Amino acid sequence: MKPRILISNDDGISARGLIALAKAIDPLGEVWVVAPEHEQSATSHSLSLHRPLRIRKHDERWFGIDGTPADCVYIAINHLMKGDAPVLVLSGINHGPNLADDVIYSGTVAAAMEGCILGFPAIAFSLATRKNFEFEHAAHFAHALVKTALASTIPQRMLLNVNIPSYGPVTGYEVTRLGRHTYNADVIEKADPRGRHYYWIGGTGYEHVKEAGTDVTTVHDERRASITPLMLDLTEHKFVQPLKAWSVDGFKQH
Repeated sequence: MKPRILISNDDGISARGLIALAKAIDPLGEVWVVAPEHEQSATSHSLSLHRPLRIRKHDERWFGIDGTPADCVYIAINHLMKGDAPVLVLSGINHGPNLADDVIYSGTVAAAMEGCILGFPAIAFSLATRKNFEFEHAAHFAHALVKTALASTIPQRMLLNVNIPSYGPVTGYEVTRLGRHTYNADVIEKADPRGRHYYWIGGTGYEHVKEAGTDVTTVHDERRASITPLMLDLTEHKFVQPLKAWSVDGFKQH
């Protein structure tokens, strides 16, 4: 019996990256696609708790949800695939990188992370380019990595963040840690025809810190794919003991 594999994304159910990933993974299992009806980039890990969600069937095992990436994975596992859950949750292939601090904002990573929260291993795939989106080589690498994962003992709640360069065939990969980069923190102020001000946030300038072993250096400078294992536990364990040495005035520490 083929393993069930759930695929979602944040670029929407019609996105070329999603279609390329689903096609590449199809020989490896029974693929289910549950993705947002419309683009949900940079929505992070939001769930729609204050409005109803609608499901639209596009094809056999292809469903669109008018919600966030996390909504899609939640509904897929707890409703559409209830009783026969996936063995692996995939997200992507994102139209753009998800490197360094991007993982905090990323809807692509959030879809994979929701799978982990619900108890399933997950992999998020991103094509590290801002233009000329060609997914053939990224999809080929995704197929190879998923095939390896399915043949291995996959830890529960495993979360891998994968970024693939767009320079041609993938020449190799490196297991990395999150790096550091910065965007220009621009706020652009304009006025509408009635004179009311509105604002665009998010700069376009980009610089990364060159450090060996990081995802940004591996992808941008060494032109290899990066595989970064992420953790759900955000606790800074090294600071637990120093923090216990604090004495908050007027309150007792237990």
